[in-house]
Amino acid sequence: MAQAKVFIDGESGTTGLGIRERLTAIPSVTLKSLPSERRRDPAARREIMEEVDLVVLCLPDDAAKDSSAMAASLGNAAPKVLDASTAHRVDPEWVYGFAEMTPDQHVRIAQAKNVANPGCYPTGAIGLLRPLTDAGILPKDFPVTINAVSGYSGGGKSMIQDHDTTHGPAFELYGLKLEHKHVPETQLYGGLSRRPIFVPSVGHFRQGMLVSVPLHLDMLDGKPTGADLLKLLEERYAGCDLVRVVPPQTDGKLEPEALNDTDRLELTVHVNEKHRHAVLVARLDNLGKGASGAAVQNIALMLGLHTGVGPRDAAHA
Repeated sequence: MAQAKVFIDGESGTTGLGIRERLTAIPSVTLKSLPSERRRDPAARREIMEEVDLVVLCLPDDAAKDSSAMAASLGNAAPKVLDASTAHRVDPEWVYGFAEMTPDQHVRIAQAKNVANPGCYPTGAIGLLRPLTDAGILPKDFPVTINAVSGYSGGGKSMIQDHDTTHGPAFELYGLKLEHKHVPETQLYGGLSRRPIFVPSVGHFRQGMLVSVPLHLDMLDGKPTGADLLKLLEERYAGCDLVRVVPPQTDGKLEPEALNDTDRLELTVHVNEKHRHAVLVARLDNLGKGASGAAVQNIALMLGLHTGVGPRDAAHA
């Protein structure tokens, strides 16, 4: 495709702005927009959808469902759709947009008409869990616990405003009713039959994220060592440009902001063989690989855009 036309439905939000900024830097993409006074006009939105190759939905769930239905109603003129909301992430008719999740997931995304962009927390958790469940080391019914901390930019406009104006709390747990909207996709694409316990938290820093999964090694099938888990992750992500398996820091510490303003995901295995304990940790920018960066990666795959990276890496770039 020589010149791809893209419309971001909901471009004024944090994710929409991040996607727009990234797409502006791609010469083969032309961004189409509606004037602010016409963004809620169904006729105007339908008209612009007919003009473009792909629509990005950066909307609340219900609005995203309505917008995707509008796009589908165009029949042969319907554009491809990338949904950044939670609305379609576990819908079997939509392809999940985590390109590195399995060796062929990037092919499925490239061939898809409708793709659901992953959540930020699930990107880290699935990146750690899926290789283990695929290999049979982590039983599908294992009682998995996932702990995570994110910068406040992932909490929406009200949280961003609170932290930017009144500084907000230094740190807080949330989602303690254990009904966080990211759990269904984490369970499904993590390969788990048992619902994991997920405890998110937010700190007083704008962006950055750590997602950790503690494990008792003797409870895993085959009683693997930390080196076994490390090898499994390294083999799964070999050749991926944006997902890297890296050694743990020697001081036993890990801070969440090191990958800010990048689209990378780093995975580490921290282990104490004496106690047969391990903690797997994913680090990413919740606005990069966790949101806008992943969206642009999927857009490039869906539209066949050249990203300037190697063949497999282009699928994961």
